[in-house]
Amino acid sequence: MLTNGSKQTEIELICVIVNFGTGSKVLRIAKKNGISGGTVFLGRGTVNNRILKWLDLDDIRKEIVLMLAEKSEAYNALEAIASELALHKPNHGIAFTVSVKNLIGSCRYQNVKEERGGENPMHDAIFVVVDRGKAEDVVEAATKAGSKGATIIHGRGSGIHETSKLFAMEIEPEKELVLILAEENLTEAITESVRKEMKIDMPGKGIMFVIEVNKTYGLIR
Repeated sequence: MLTNGSKQTEIELICVIVNFGTGSKVLRIAKKNGISGGTVFLGRGTVNNRILKWLDLDDIRKEIVLMLAEKSEAYNALEAIASELALHKPNHGIAFTVSVKNLIGSCRYQNVKEERGGENPMHDAIFVVVDRGKAEDVVEAATKAGSKGATIIHGRGSGIHETSKLFAMEIEPEKELVLILAEENLTEAITESVRKEMKIDMPGKGIMFVIEVNKTYGLIR
């Protein structure tokens, strides 16, 4: 939907986390429901199961699909994805949306609305960026505080020969991003546990931030 005049568009970021090989199906369903494209990242999920962990089967390859869409379009597509992929069943995947405050770049959405209201977030998305090899420690700290699982995404900071800082943390080439979806009443305990165990307040130890989630599918209570 193109906007004109003073009309403002509410944009949602859709995040769908599914088992490896399912990301392309998510994009096909989304396209049928008006979303032109998206980006697929590789990651791995964690399963809080002692038997699987003992058998070294507790890590599952995941695909993370990110898409941008106007609010009503996003919600319609998300419902279709949840229905076709049976996200209400355990281990079929999870999906959620968050509000986009500003959108920069060549796209069909203009005049993105900054003031959001009317939503009643019941979950938060907790993002933790740490050095590669530390993600498991983040998951363990979060689990102690009530987290039921997480998705680990491998990434890169600035180039090997570049120097850069973000929030006083040096960004090095190899990083891991841990995404935790938590019930709102558990967010503070989880972030405090991660903060304490990972010493996030110390320079170079990592970054953590929390975003309110609007809609969720596939979360098992």
